Amino acid sequence: MSHAVKGVTPISTNREVNWITVIFLAFFHTGALAAPFYFEWKSVAVMALLYWITIGWGIGMGYHRLHTHRSYIVPKWIEYLFAICGTMTLEGGPIFWVATHRIHHQNSDQEGDPHTPRDGKWWSHIGWIIFGEAKHNKTELLAKFTPDLAKDPFYRWLNTWHFVPVTISSILIWYFGGFSMFLWAVCFRITLGLHSTWLVNSATHLWGGRRFDIRDDSRNSWWVALLTFGEGWHNNHHAHPNSARHGLAWYELDMTWLQIRALELIGLAKKVKVATVDMESSLARKVA
Repeated sequence: MSHAVKGVTPISTNREVNWITVIFLAFFHTGALAAPFYFEWKSVAVMALLYWITIGWGIGMGYHRLHTHRSYIVPKWIEYLFAICGTMTLEGGPIFWVATHRIHHQNSDQEGDPHTPRDGKWWSHIGWIIFGEAKHNKTELLAKFTPDLAKDPFYRWLNTWHFVPVTISSILIWYFGGFSMFLWAVCFRITLGLHSTWLVNSATHLWGGRRFDIRDDSRNSWWVALLTFGEGWHNNHHAHPNSARHGLAWYELDMTWLQIRALELIGLAKKVKVATVDMESSLARKVA
């Protein structure tokens, strides 16, 4: 099947191996595999904390529910903080990430979806990353999908220099924490975070339950939700993409939503959009 996307896309479709990406992925995966041989509880604890900050704050609260879908509003300094946390996942800058995800929703599991499993399970998980030239720094090309971010000089700068926060933090972690902490808090954390995020692209379009009968193949996966602080309730999300809450039932744990709700309670998050499910009548929509 063709991976072509109409117009400008965040990933080229020439199917040539991006060796720079492969080399970096190989480096971090090697470090992750070595981490258990340098086990220290302190290193694991720092890894867990940074995983929560980078995936929970950076991707879930930031890149996804705030920057992409604008499901709530926070002060600019919090918005920028979440974006910086997002860059530390090694998933690219905010303009690149948001453009990719908006295209995914626009063409979900149809021609033009950058990472649909209909083009192959391997492709949807990692193949789309390692093949072709990722247009991480092509801000002008991607601005059509992210006009809200592209007009902000901070986001334009961060999209170009997205590797700076993770590079500086990695050096500091090795300098102050040692080799073990570098392996755990950098290599293991980044590798786990990458695969957890990629599972939302692959696993949650392949396996799991479907509450909503919508046009794409999105599904709800409890185990992906655990790995990603709530992003695994993907069928719920595709049915209500602008909702800040993905785990709609009481038993669908959504840590990202709980954090957004906490910000709302203390007055830092406003105009929070929420979809809820009436378990008896199947669906009740509520947008606050």
